[in-house]
Amino acid sequence: QVQLVESGGGSVQAGGSLTLSCTALGFTSSSCSMGWFRHVSGEAREGVAAIEADGSTIYADSVKGRFTISKDSSGNSIFLQMNSLKPEDSAMYYCAIGTTIATIFGLFDTCGMDLLGGGTPVTISS
Repeated sequence: QVQLVESGGGSVQAGGSLTLSCTALGFTSSSCSMGWFRHVSGEAREGVAAIEADGSTIYADSVKGRFTISKDSSGNSIFLQMNSLKPEDSAMYYCAIGTTIATIFGLFDTCGMDLLGGGTPVTISS
């Protein structure tokens, strides 16, 4: 069974850090774009960061310089290191592989997959 397993969300004070992890189980995602988007109820989802199959990264302007996306050598796990967190970073964060994240960031993706994680909550207090 193919699934994405996310972890690392939580609550911290402004200025703090969190690291989100996402592992793809059941398939090899090395040829797919992978990344994170976030969603606040009542608002449109926002792409946060993506990493392409070749390791290229792209970030939302709102997180540039604060967040870092990376993946492990297998290509099946990605990580989002979030530093200098702000209250406006509070949201449900979703890991995505394939079509959804490629569409959000306008990437060319040929892996033929479209997987979403169940989300992990991030709450930043001021």
